[in-house]
Amino acid sequence: MAKKYVLKRINSNQALQKPAFDESQFQINYRNQLNAAQYDAAKAVEGVYLVIAGAGTGKTRTLVYRVARLVEMGYEPKSILLLTFTRKAAREMMNRAALLLDNRCSKINGGTFHSFANITLRKYAKIVGLENSFTILDQGDSEDVVNLIRGQMNLPKEKKRFPNKKTLFKVFSLSVNTGITIEKLIEDDYPHFADYLPQIMDIFKIFTAYKKKNNLLDYDDLLIYLRRFLLDLSPSAKQFLSQINFTMVDEYQDTNKLQADIVRGLAQVNQNVMVVGDDSQSIYSFRGANFKNIMDFPNLFNNVEIIKLEENYRSTQEVLNFANHIIESAIEKYTKFLFTRKNGGELPAIISAANENMQSRFITERILELREEGVPLSEIAVLFRSSFFSFDLEIELNKADIPFIKFGGMKFIESAHIKDMLAFMRVSINQFDFVSWYRILLLHEGIGPKKAQQIIDELSISKISIKVHPDSALSDNKYSDKIYKLFLTLHDIQKKKRTPSEMAEIIFNYYEPLFIDKYDDYNKRKKDIEIFMNISENYSAIENFLADMALEPPQDTVIDVEAEDKENEFVTLSTIHSAKGLEWHTVFIIHAMEGFFPSSQSFENTEALEEERRLMYVAATRAKNNLYVSYPMNIFDRYQGVTLSKPSRFIHGINEELAEEWLLEEEN
Repeated sequence: MAKKYVLKRINSNQALQKPAFDESQFQINYRNQLNAAQYDAAKAVEGVYLVIAGAGTGKTRTLVYRVARLVEMGYEPKSILLLTFTRKAAREMMNRAALLLDNRCSKINGGTFHSFANITLRKYAKIVGLENSFTILDQGDSEDVVNLIRGQMNLPKEKKRFPNKKTLFKVFSLSVNTGITIEKLIEDDYPHFADYLPQIMDIFKIFTAYKKKNNLLDYDDLLIYLRRFLLDLSPSAKQFLSQINFTMVDEYQDTNKLQADIVRGLAQVNQNVMVVGDDSQSIYSFRGANFKNIMDFPNLFNNVEIIKLEENYRSTQEVLNFANHIIESAIEKYTKFLFTRKNGGELPAIISAANENMQSRFITERILELREEGVPLSEIAVLFRSSFFSFDLEIELNKADIPFIKFGGMKFIESAHIKDMLAFMRVSINQFDFVSWYRILLLHEGIGPKKAQQIIDELSISKISIKVHPDSALSDNKYSDKIYKLFLTLHDIQKKKRTPSEMAEIIFNYYEPLFIDKYDDYNKRKKDIEIFMNISENYSAIENFLADMALEPPQDTVIDVEAEDKENEFVTLSTIHSAKGLEWHTVFIIHAMEGFFPSSQSFENTEALEEERRLMYVAATRAKNNLYVSYPMNIFDRYQGVTLSKPSRFIHGINEELAEEWLLEEEN
């Protein structure tokens, strides 16, 4: 009689999900090196976790230890995906994990949402209807495309203004990232453009079609196509997702609707997700970030475990009590209480100044005193709600010879001369990138918009091309010597495979006379070109170079920071949005008064007002030892003259056990 053999159903991912491990053999004693809450998060394996990480509670350390522990358990590093908002953050975590354990940790999949989308879409382009040679448009390029379309439309010739390219692109991008319709955004934020809604919708449709036709993707498209690839769940997507065993997301409170959908999509096969963030630090709604993502996360999945990190390693308890008080009144939040074991702190001070200049002079004087007390200038910051709040202070700091750097201003990648160089490179690998063509052609004297458009039209139907020598490509005598020379240079670049640095060298040799002719301060700008050349040396493939310059560009231009770099030390002046994630020994928060902070624009909107509260919380939690919150009691208004101000509702009537009140007086 034949024996019966029963087949058991085997999970195809079983080996990946449950590697054998012996905790006693771990190189790292995780329990001893982390606090109880951090350890709970680090030892979490399968399942869905929301880690609410209060300011300064060791969020990065916790993620680093979790990565190391998963690798020690025997999970394949490539099966761990860590999504962050900057490539620098991902690199830092991977490097720290590698130092903690070993080099296996540097092999995990780490990067930004956009860089992850870029890599994934290059591989699976055909599945979502793309060519894998697509070009990425940065924000400026996208605005230029919109402007190109805007210029070609038969817009009304009435005196009433039509929205410019920046406004149009901002509306299109916000709509895509938030899921709010263009109609609704125009109605709420730009009602004066409501009459032009049909034309605005037409521009959006043409913009979308233009990108598709010319193999161009902007930042938003990267996320749109990635979401589509994941949620369509094709056989390729299933295979791809089966290789991702753990998804970890940093700064989840800053995600927009698209990114939240992508996180959901990533968890369809292996539902092992950990998102880390702080609802109290959700301050980027103007970029499309959705506060509701972190609040609603427990509803996206079954059996979500919430872990709270509340022990702070940055600030004194006095600073934390002040911050806890600010956020305590938030309408919607995950309740938490920040505490520390640090002793010997001083109460924060709320400073009333007679006017703005007295506020500035107080801060200047106090900075000089702190320096005498041994606090380095680099450990002092002045934070503000809006950039222009610091103008008066900047004058006083200059008078006192206190060096400072102000965060904000032009980014390296947005400077015109760098965009010119990139335009040449983009055209050399995608001759149908007409936005870049337009930019290049207009650099040449004697070529205006009309002539540039004629050349672009002929390129679009391949009547002329850079793929063949201009002797053949430009056989028609109507083209000038300058066009011949341009086509010869571009033909020379693309006819054989060159490194980005070789391309940059050839391009600059051609571009230099145009560059000198266009910019009065070309000597200063040339230093930016040198930095550009240096960066290009680090790349072997032009596609990677262009993708990185679009997705993770260097932040500062030499023009902006050259003077400050000569100083070894400087005080930091920064908007609060730019200061998130940073910390200083002493922090001054200025203009903490109604109408300024919170902004008067938030008064009619509860959600906006709540974000202003979170902004104050973020500002306060940047301070390690000293916190000063100041406001001028009288403020000059160009329409009303000098008016009496009210302290910000976030500090008004605060308990004397939480903060001291100082009233500034002039010395006799």
